[in-house]
Amino acid sequence: MADSIDRETYSAARVRALESLLIEKGVITSATVDKVIEFFEKDMGPFNGAKIVAKAWVDPEFKQQLLEDTPSAIAVMNFPRGMAGAEGEHMKAVANTDDVHNLIVCTMCSCYPWPVLGLPPYWFKDPTFRARAIREPRKVLQEFGLDIPESTEIRVWDTSAQIRWFVVPERPDGTEDWTEEQLAAIITPESMQGAAKVVVPA
Repeated sequence: MADSIDRETYSAARVRALESLLIEKGVITSATVDKVIEFFEKDMGPFNGAKIVAKAWVDPEFKQQLLEDTPSAIAVMNFPRGMAGAEGEHMKAVANTDDVHNLIVCTMCSCYPWPVLGLPPYWFKDPTFRARAIREPRKVLQEFGLDIPESTEIRVWDTSAQIRWFVVPERPDGTEDWTEEQLAAIITPESMQGAAKVVVPA
């Protein structure tokens, strides 16, 4: 993990240098950069996915629609324009159960459902993760701190430009009386990637 952190720090430094150069050369402006950042902070990100999952947890009919026709289910929610664009094309949800755990990976590059999960983390784009997640998903999940019982099937979904997958994680015990807002607050991007489970804060 330390190597991944070092590479992420190095990449971030390169991005900042490139951004400064583009602004200096007049290719973009700082206002443009701020607008893009604001877009992903306020409109497109994991907070959208958390709302979708929370609604699926409390509304069985919505969950069924979400799993059968993800775009049409998302379309009925009050989200900003652009949910079906900007890396949100052809999104598809799969649900974790006691018998099946789902893991999302992109073997080709880093296709990702930005509108519901935000920008992909560095480890998701790492070639080592992409290769190992397909070959030995149970071991990779253990390294994330997630021990999946041998009796539980692990299904790995290769997200791409054709289908951008995300996971509806299992609802944790002890949240039966929670509101959608309370539920959404504990749902993490990692849980919607299949790399973690949702836990109730102590």
